[in-house]
Amino acid sequence: MEKSIKPDKKYFTKVLWVLMTLTALLVIIVGIIHMIINLNHGEPEAIIIIWMISILLLLLMWMITVPVAYLWIKNLAYTIHGDGIRIYKGIITKTQQNIPYRAITDFALERSLYDRFLGIGSIKIQTAGQSHTATGYEGKLGGLIEYDEWHSDLREKLKSLHPVSESVTTAETGPKSETDILKEILAELKAIRKNISK
Repeated sequence: MEKSIKPDKKYFTKVLWVLMTLTALLVIIVGIIHMIINLNHGEPEAIIIIWMISILLLLLMWMITVPVAYLWIKNLAYTIHGDGIRIYKGIITKTQQNIPYRAITDFALERSLYDRFLGIGSIKIQTAGQSHTATGYEGKLGGLIEYDEWHSDLREKLKSLHPVSESVTTAETGPKSETDILKEILAELKAIRKNISK
């Protein structure tokens, strides 16, 4: 059973919305600086220089970020295998990230404000102490339209591979077999003997 998924085009739209938000914030900050300089009877040349630098920074931000984000999302793909998940990413250097189910502990559904507005979501893959990132997640399946279905399917797959043993918690409170009791007594006696011989 192998399923391939590509992020939806709305994932790139999210990048554009984030860039527009950053642009608006920069314009507001420069506008506040402009007002402060005007209130202090500043020189018009300083205001012109500030606006020119701001416009140049915005142009550079858009010229670099848009093509890089487009290529990154275009090359991004996810494959769900019977033994794990593979994430294909990269622009110049292509990377294939393999995350086996045996290492996965949970799947977290993430939807930012932009995601909710666009109707997409991301699934973060959490592993048991395997992550090399600061977030604690090994991988991320971003830009998914059917995020709820994928999240449910992946969690069900995880439950079928790693069933939660309810018998562990209930067996501890119930009666134990004679063999288990003798093993525990033997372990305690060995621990006592080890402490006495020190």
